Amino acid sequence: MISVDNLGVEFSGATLFSGVSFVVNPTDKIALMGKNGAGKSTLMKIVAGVQKPTTGKVSAPKDAVIAYLPQHLLTEDDCTVFEETAKAFKQIFQMRDEMEELNKALETRTDYESAEYMGIIEKVTDLGEKFYALEEINYDAEVEKALKGLGFKQEDFQRQTSEFSGGWRMRIELAKILLQKPDLILLDEPTNHIDIESVIWLEDFLVNKADAVMVISHDRAFIDNITNRTIEVTMGRIYDYKANYSKYLELREDRRAHQVKAYNEQQKMIADNRAFIDRFKGTYSKTNQVSSRERMLEKLDIIEIDEVDTSALKLRFPPAPRSGEFPVTVSEVTKKYEEQVVFKDASLSIRKGEKVSFVGRNGEGKSTMIKAILNEIDVDGKCELGHNVSVGYFAQNQASLLDESLTIFQTVDEVAKGDIRKQINNILGGFMFQGEDVDKKVSVLSGGEKTRLAMVKLLLEPINLLILDEPTNHLDLKSKDVLKEALKDFDGTLILVSHDRDFLQGLSEKVFEFKEQRVIEHFESIDAFLERNRIKSIADINLK
Repeated sequence: MISVDNLGVEFSGATLFSGVSFVVNPTDKIALMGKNGAGKSTLMKIVAGVQKPTTGKVSAPKDAVIAYLPQHLLTEDDCTVFEETAKAFKQIFQMRDEMEELNKALETRTDYESAEYMGIIEKVTDLGEKFYALEEINYDAEVEKALKGLGFKQEDFQRQTSEFSGGWRMRIELAKILLQKPDLILLDEPTNHIDIESVIWLEDFLVNKADAVMVISHDRAFIDNITNRTIEVTMGRIYDYKANYSKYLELREDRRAHQVKAYNEQQKMIADNRAFIDRFKGTYSKTNQVSSRERMLEKLDIIEIDEVDTSALKLRFPPAPRSGEFPVTVSEVTKKYEEQVVFKDASLSIRKGEKVSFVGRNGEGKSTMIKAILNEIDVDGKCELGHNVSVGYFAQNQASLLDESLTIFQTVDEVAKGDIRKQINNILGGFMFQGEDVDKKVSVLSGGEKTRLAMVKLLLEPINLLILDEPTNHLDLKSKDVLKEALKDFDGTLILVSHDRDFLQGLSEKVFEFKEQRVIEHFESIDAFLERNRIKSIADINLK
């Protein structure tokens, strides 16, 4: 049991939160929720022991293991993927090596009666009890299972970690955490860099094999599937619900309705008492009553109504210009890098107005196919865009392509043409950039702010083929909801690559699966596709 007692955090004299107390029980699966800036990541860092609170403390049993996966990692690159992941068992290996060294020392010593000899025996006995009490584990097999579950292939195991992107190195760190079997796993946005199959595997692991878990995530399906408790950070305090995210939303609405009712009743009581005081102040016979009511009002704790996050993207795509009947046609396309085949003889056609999703493990060719469709890379075969197709493309790295020396306003002004330039401030306001925000340099923006700004640039010109490659990374739940509603109303053709199942639900009418160098067309929604493959995927991964 891990106890959080009366935590408080202040920055430059301003209170982020105070009086935060709760207990993490051995089987709790906790979603840490709240609007951006409420203090979720700060609270998680304090529980992890990487940040100190202004007041209060976190208490845990002496031998408790708390493992923390932050949003951004600083990793060393001096070994292979397999070697780095096996560091999860570092303490166990050190224990084994120390026992071997001590036993060798005992074999060569003859001072059987000395205090030093008895001390070595005592240490060997203590280490032996701990070591042999551990469950017998095939460590290599466990490392292999975790890496495959998180999307690595057998041939990746002996590659240097330096060859992998930040997202893949994040997976290595996640594998190490899961293999340690900690008492509490802390995860800050763990699904941002992993594909749908790996998210499903991670869910299965956290639900069925992990002990206590605390997670910050904007993936609604993920947190609904793994959590049984929700702690909301809001207005400097917390509310603790014994429910998953969806049920928490209902309970939060009930709580706020009761707050509004109590607030209105209290305000009426205050108004009535003030009216009485104003009416009878100076009246000798009412002096005691007036004084009593004044003292009561001075001591009164005013009921607060929890803030509602009303900031949201107000997206409206311009009407899509008319295009040909088939905006995208791919015929017998093969792509390989040196000797590695990404996909072979792939064919697909997308009809005008269709909304389709590309799914498959990372590295199976989803982004490569998009680049082929856009003629950004050379392929064998034919990729054609239809008549009068105008493309809007949001890449995974779109936010990083922004010019950091420009301000927000300059970034948009640079691409806006014609009368739309008069509406720049209104457009930016719809994306939560208001007032003095527009004069901020891109270099100081968060990942989410850069993503929203990149989306603004995308929406300034009418398009009829919209291609979005992981658009929801760094967007909060409300922003994703509004983007999703805008995409539902978009009257053009949509190609969507995303690992966020909740975001895909209701958007994707057809699925193109990228698997084993093939592109397979499924005439079903993403939900039907995933449900059909879920059990098989988990079983396949766990058997490998």
